[in-house]
Amino acid sequence: MSENDSPKQLLHLVFGGELESPDGVTFRDLDELDIVGIYPNYAEAYKAWKSKAQSTVDNAHMRYFIVHMHRLLDPDSED
Repeated sequence: MSENDSPKQLLHLVFGGELESPDGVTFRDLDELDIVGIYPNYAEAYKAWKSKAQSTVDNAHMRYFIVHMHRLLDPDSED
């Protein structure tokens, strides 16, 4: 399989941490961010996000996010 035949990587970062307020997106302590990982597609990132979000459901200040890294790396892309 050549490089042109392989599926396009659409990298996604999953991370989270405790927020100052459940209504905002300011983290209490950046040194305590939980970098879950980088995934090759949204489906894999979603699975990791869902697992982490469910495991912290009792803490209203804890939030996990999915960042579409591929959009940051190639902002002109339509994906």
